[in-house]
Amino acid sequence: MDRLSPTAQTLGSARRKPRPTVTQLAWLSRGLDQAGGKLPLFDHYGQRYDVRTIRSCIEQGWAEPWFKNPIKPDWLVCRLTDDGRALAEAGEALSDPDGEDAEAETPREARIRNLVDDLFA
Repeated sequence: MDRLSPTAQTLGSARRKPRPTVTQLAWLSRGLDQAGGKLPLFDHYGQRYDVRTIRSCIEQGWAEPWFKNPIKPDWLVCRLTDDGRALAEAGEALSDPDGEDAEAETPREARIRNLVDDLFA
């Protein structure tokens, strides 16, 4: 049986926490407004979230399976964990619409974004 050296054990425990991707953060932040932190199965455009995104968030401890759907057993119905909620709230704070990114958007891009948001909201 191979064991890690004490140095390797120390370095292994000192690793940085994984950072969420933009897609993961978007998915997690959608649970902030839902009762019980329920996470959506579909995005704003009606497309199913990739199961790899969902499973990765579960593995990181940001989401947890909530219940099994008897009608669609292959769908993962999940909710936010405390860590996931903290991460999503921090991500929301960083994506302040009054920040530099909003200023970089042209008026045409803003109109298009608003139209798309109105169509799929």
